[in-house]
Amino acid sequence: MENGLKKEVTILIAEDDDGHAELIIDNLRESGVNNPIIRFADGREALDFFFAQPVGAAPRREPGRAYMLLLDIRMPKVDGVEVLRQLKEDPELKNMPIIMLTTTDDPREIRNCYALGCSCYVTKPVDYQKFSEMLTRLGLFLLVVQVPDLHTI
Repeated sequence: MENGLKKEVTILIAEDDDGHAELIIDNLRESGVNNPIIRFADGREALDFFFAQPVGAAPRREPGRAYMLLLDIRMPKVDGVEVLRQLKEDPELKNMPIIMLTTTDDPREIRNCYALGCSCYVTKPVDYQKFSEMLTRLGLFLLVVQVPDLHTI
């Protein structure tokens, strides 16, 4: 194991906005996060990664691997709250860290996400510079956080 995230931790990003996704990835890389990153464009893609039968070249979860999910709330097909609910209800996935990374700062939404089991709730600043700074801090946080492997049952 090296300093920061173990090499085998894969960071998953469920974000429908291409610009936000690119900014998140760029800032994580600039913070020193060199882990594999997989991006999903909507909630359905994220759920398919964990639950669907392998089809074509689409990436699928590997049993025993460690994952961390950065999850937007407002996404097409399946929203982030529903993705969170389904992942936290699964015995194999319930301990996976899920960080809500969203523009939604409604206190009811925040309470709901924590009640469903999110690890952390971060509001995206509207201002580009503040958003970049927040992502750099998030990247530094990800370098020190410990993530459990997902074990098969």
